[in-house]
Amino acid sequence: QVQLVESGGGSVLAGGSLRLSCAASVAIAGRCMAWFRQAPGNEREGVASIYVDGSPNYADSVKGRFTISRDDGKKTVYLQMNSLKPEDTNMYYCAAAITAVKTRRDCSGLDQADFDYWGRGTQVSVSS
Repeated sequence: QVQLVESGGGSVLAGGSLRLSCAASVAIAGRCMAWFRQAPGNEREGVASIYVDGSPNYADSVKGRFTISRDDGKKTVYLQMNSLKPEDTNMYYCAAAITAVKTRRDCSGLDQADFDYWGRGTQVSVSS
């Protein structure tokens, strides 16, 4: 049973920072990992992904503010979020492509269909 557990969400003022963590119950080495977010009534959107070699990819809306990283030894993926804006308020979900090895191109595409395991989410709220 693959489980992804997110943590680190909370409420901050605009301009503040949060660090999200995603702990996996299985090894993630060699697997594409990502963060998505979704607000009520909105489509889920890709935020950032990280390839097996640690190379990241970001949505335009978070470039320069968010940093994704991974520690395969700890089976954990992180999302450092700086300069937070009210529009970053969302539920944030960790996603993993465990069953199949993804190409670098697939991993950077931030397509939900490429990820087969999801966490339950952690809420991030940013107030002005």
